Amino acid sequence: MVNNVSADQVSKSSFINLPPWLRSSIGKASEISQVQKIIKQRGIHTICEEGRCPNRGECYSQGTATFLLMGPVCTRNCGFCQVDKGIPPVELDQDEPYKVAESVSLLKLKYVVLTSVARDDLTDGGASWFVKTMEAIRQINPDTLIEVLTPDFGTGKDAHRQQKQSIKTIVDANPACYNHNLETVARLQNSVRRGGKYDRSLRVLATVKELNSLIPTKSGLMLGLGETKGEIIETLKDLRQVGCDRLTLGQYMRPSLAHLNVEKYWTPTEFDELKDIADSLGFSHVRSGPLVRSSYHAGS
Repeated sequence: MVNNVSADQVSKSSFINLPPWLRSSIGKASEISQVQKIIKQRGIHTICEEGRCPNRGECYSQGTATFLLMGPVCTRNCGFCQVDKGIPPVELDQDEPYKVAESVSLLKLKYVVLTSVARDDLTDGGASWFVKTMEAIRQINPDTLIEVLTPDFGTGKDAHRQQKQSIKTIVDANPACYNHNLETVARLQNSVRRGGKYDRSLRVLATVKELNSLIPTKSGLMLGLGETKGEIIETLKDLRQVGCDRLTLGQYMRPSLAHLNVEKYWTPTEFDELKDIADSLGFSHVRSGPLVRSSYHAGS
């Protein structure tokens, strides 16, 4: 039974069964330990740690990290994500923007990605919290570039109007890049992104361009959930249709037995082929590979 299998056992078993190109070191322990110490002391979170990203050591060494805002508990229950779910979520820590800014300074980060759990309980979905954190970072670290990776801001009463207002709040703060992930193809949205909508997510990226065409937009897909190559290409075309500039493609890796199965491990050669297709469609930056994640080489 699932309840009798420990997290360590799942992790070890999963690693053993992985194809060789996914058995990667997580980076230098000293660099990871430094970040872990700083964020733990301040009671803040990074998606690098919450999601056990395989690239976190590499990103830390290059001066990039992704902070997870508004607590570690999400109001949605996506089938792929290992971030904790719950209602009601934790209350906002009013000192979090300053704590993140201070951490950016201590870690001498040149490029920061701000993401968050979905906070459908908040009127603006947390958009103003992104801006507060951006302002705090810029006060202490004026030369640090800030990318945002936001939820869709699309639930609740008068959702369409509120979504546009929330996006405008962040766009007006002028991030270096606005990222919102489709995660998967249209056919698989309901099972993978519970609470998310394909068209709603495309509308996020389209709205950013409508409000400020100079801000680069970005999106990402996880592969291995049952999608076909044809469906991926159609999704890439949909992203270009709304002006999406940048793209990440990576392999979905099952966090636990409670999450969706991996239906296929796409090979490095297949990822290279998809990169060529994305380049031909006009994306300005494409990162495509089994271990690529949303913030991989975000600052380059």
